[in-house]
Amino acid sequence: MGAILEAKGITKSFTGIRVLNNVDFELQRGEIHAIVGENGAGKSTLMKILMGEYRPDSGEILLDGKPEQIHSPAQALELGIAMVHQELNYMPYMSVADYMYLGREPRTWFFLKKNAKLELTRKQLENIRLEVDPNIKMGELSVSDIQMIEIAKVVSYGSKIVILDEPTSSLSETEVDRLFEILNLLKASGVSVIYISHRLEELNRIADKVTILRDGDMVLTEKLINLKREDIVNKMVGREIEEIFPEMNKAIDDVLLAVKGLTREGEFENISFDVRRGEIVGLAGLVGAGRTEIVTAIFGEKKLDAGEVFVKGKSVKIKNSRQAVRKKIAFVSEDRKLFGLNLIGSVKDNIALVILRQLSRYGLLDRGKINKRTGTMMEKLQIKARSVEQLVESLSGGNQQKVVLAKWLLTEPEIFIMDEPTRGIDVGAKSEVYKLMNSLAREGKAIILISSELPEVVRLCNRVIVLHEGKITGELERDEITQESIMLLASG
Repeated sequence: MGAILEAKGITKSFTGIRVLNNVDFELQRGEIHAIVGENGAGKSTLMKILMGEYRPDSGEILLDGKPEQIHSPAQALELGIAMVHQELNYMPYMSVADYMYLGREPRTWFFLKKNAKLELTRKQLENIRLEVDPNIKMGELSVSDIQMIEIAKVVSYGSKIVILDEPTSSLSETEVDRLFEILNLLKASGVSVIYISHRLEELNRIADKVTILRDGDMVLTEKLINLKREDIVNKMVGREIEEIFPEMNKAIDDVLLAVKGLTREGEFENISFDVRRGEIVGLAGLVGAGRTEIVTAIFGEKKLDAGEVFVKGKSVKIKNSRQAVRKKIAFVSEDRKLFGLNLIGSVKDNIALVILRQLSRYGLLDRGKINKRTGTMMEKLQIKARSVEQLVESLSGGNQQKVVLAKWLLTEPEIFIMDEPTRGIDVGAKSEVYKLMNSLAREGKAIILISSELPEVVRLCNRVIVLHEGKITGELERDEITQESIMLLASG
């Protein structure tokens, strides 16, 4: 069908460090082309060059065979290139129609044509088979619907190339199926899609080709049908990863955390389960099942209407995160950028944040202690940073997550709550997180795991508590845990 986009010999360096090295990339018309690689491989930099946010040091971009200089995202949009980012930046108090046509409202002279805007919005939503009222507020929609509206919005500009960055990271299996239906509709209409994802198991379902980047180099471009998952993993990391998931530990009969009858009106009802030493217990369910709401309440960040929390057999009242930390509970939030990190702070500032009282004398911070403890954690978790002073916002997603984990490890917790701990990180970093979880369990820690990636739940958990609309629908023991058994219970 011919290439709609060609990037030839793209090279880019920052402060003397080369992040893209003579990269060639070609996108065919009506093709879904996946780009994969570890964090720091150069994927984001290449996309920012295509979107006009960065200028390449050398190389050229051709659209329909014609060289183009792209100086800004606005110009990229005019040329037919649009991007839906992983972090959705929408206006929660705007209606769907107002958001879709913000800044380009249909007008007659100086007057807005509200009815025309509603009809245009309905047409765009119908094109992707999305049944949403154009008058509803964006903030009232699910993450899945917001993402579909973002796709409809960029297509409404007449975009012929759509870049999707980690589009399934916040979606349930059912919502992923719906997204893939929409992408296939776009493909059939001649739209080309660049699909960036760390979820390698999805690629064969949706992508025609894959391009693998490693350390700024283009390693391979090949049709998906010709590759196995382990081939992709090995090319990404430059070495063989024989087993991504570590061998499972056996739990000890000593219960560290138990909850009985936890209820919060409108969110969850009569939740009871326990977690033992050395055990990883999964909380599974579709988006909206109440998983995050339950663990947030356990951590003291939401008020319970009923129920009790027990730590080491004693009933405890946890009213805030500070009290939870004193009870040796750590909480790795699903949104590390919003709740887990100070992005404009240094690695040192972030890691030391929750134990500043321990690292001070007479009210003054002991810089020596802070540097020592931070350096030890950086080495233990193999955090790739130039120094403890490097800003967290400049780290890859995998290293940002390691900073979050390092921060909580310094509190010496006995109970870990991990909500989507591998969201948005590459396969190599995932393997390291899995090994850390396994190591913590081996030390006798108790872990609650929430993950939308069912292979993680199946391969890591000793037991799984399954939820549907805020209620427990079943508990699966180790030999009962399969993706099918989880989905059956999760669907109610």
